Amino acid sequence: MSIKGVVVRVPAKVNLQLAVGPLESDGFHEVTTIFQAISLFDDVTVKFGEANTGISLTVSGSTSSGVPVDESNLAYKAAKLMVLRYGISEDIAIHLKKEIPVAGGMAGGSADAAGVLVGIDSLFELGLSRDDLEKLAAELGSDVPFSISGGVAIGTGHGDQITPALARGSYHWVLALAGQGLSTPAVYQECDRLREGLMISKPQVGDEMMQALRAGDPVALGKALSNDLQAAACSLRPALRLVLDVGRDYGALGGIVSGSGPTVAFIVADEEKSLDLTVALSASGVVAGVVRANGPVPGARVIETR
Repeated sequence: MSIKGVVVRVPAKVNLQLAVGPLESDGFHEVTTIFQAISLFDDVTVKFGEANTGISLTVSGSTSSGVPVDESNLAYKAAKLMVLRYGISEDIAIHLKKEIPVAGGMAGGSADAAGVLVGIDSLFELGLSRDDLEKLAAELGSDVPFSISGGVAIGTGHGDQITPALARGSYHWVLALAGQGLSTPAVYQECDRLREGLMISKPQVGDEMMQALRAGDPVALGKALSNDLQAAACSLRPALRLVLDVGRDYGALGGIVSGSGPTVAFIVADEEKSLDLTVALSASGVVAGVVRANGPVPGARVIETR
């Protein structure tokens, strides 16, 4: 029986470290970041569509509100890239079942784009390697290549040059979700404003972070969490400081604004502490929702064929 569709599961990410260099002449910043993929997923279904419908996109799920279903969606752009690059003539129907927060600093849109790349590769039996897929992903956005690879990785350049990191163990995360997203460009602009007149050094990986990952030590990892965009995110959304305070007061080993925010990721010692912190954050009234997750997990992968 011929395959009519595939379902690709794609993970959210947290940035364990995000070091941001100075604003460059092209309007971008060089960054060095350490990604970890965590067990909060979107499911991306890619199948053959109805005749003469071209690329179609639909969305459902708990975080689907406000997600565009037109050409502005990164998943749509990923499909268009594959169609143009590989001469695919068939009509393609894409459905996103979303659980990753939108504009939450967890690469939900990038994950969906990665899912489309992997889904089309599988559906049309293109036989692309992971390296091929990561190169395509880099054309779409800086977080998309990591969504292909998953696990734990170092991102350099604009975050799109991915190198797997030596890491042991698994980690328990509690994610404090905001009711409204933050614009990544706005956060970078605020970061530039706050740092105006300062000498900003070239971003690099922190030794303490790499030692913690190699040892699989959640306590050391919690202490080593760092994000150069955190001050900017908190400046634009002052309530994030209160969220960070609540997490630390209730036993988190460390807390950080994930990427450009506004999701705040807390690392905890074990499952019991994870439950305790979830209850405390939920009762605090300072967050819109709380999700528990573990990491690291694999990147985009086919979980079902239809």
